[in-house]
Amino acid sequence: MNIAKITDYITLDMISLDLKAKNKKEALLELSQLLGASDSIDDPKVIESALIEREKLGSTGIGKGVAIPHAKTNFAKKLTIAFGRCNEGINFESLDSQDVKLFFVFASPLSDSIVYLKILARISRLIRNENFRNKLLNATNPQEILNIISSEEG
Repeated sequence: MNIAKITDYITLDMISLDLKAKNKKEALLELSQLLGASDSIDDPKVIESALIEREKLGSTGIGKGVAIPHAKTNFAKKLTIAFGRCNEGINFESLDSQDVKLFFVFASPLSDSIVYLKILARISRLIRNENFRNKLLNATNPQEILNIISSEEG
């Protein structure tokens, strides 16, 4: 059985180390635009709406300065992941009330539940590691982000 890796679904142009967003709504807009850099995404506006709808169910701010906004929609041709960092931090109504600085955002087709859940679990596991989070916070370019994720995935 092949292991789903985050790095199989993210590219350099879907990584931003300087999100400008000041609030949750702006963050979701900026993150959906990052996902829109992929040719797997048909319409970033639909992705943004899907991310907003998902947030209404409960914040994807999982704590420790991390959020994992995600959406299932047929406007995603395949699982697509983007990474964003907001150095100022954003109130994302996280479980621990900490501002979010690190965002893993993804969109997946409705039919792709197994890979979607595996990637969600993998990201959740990785971000529990304080050393991993610190490396992401201190990275200076998108390639470094990919390298950090890749080395942690093994």
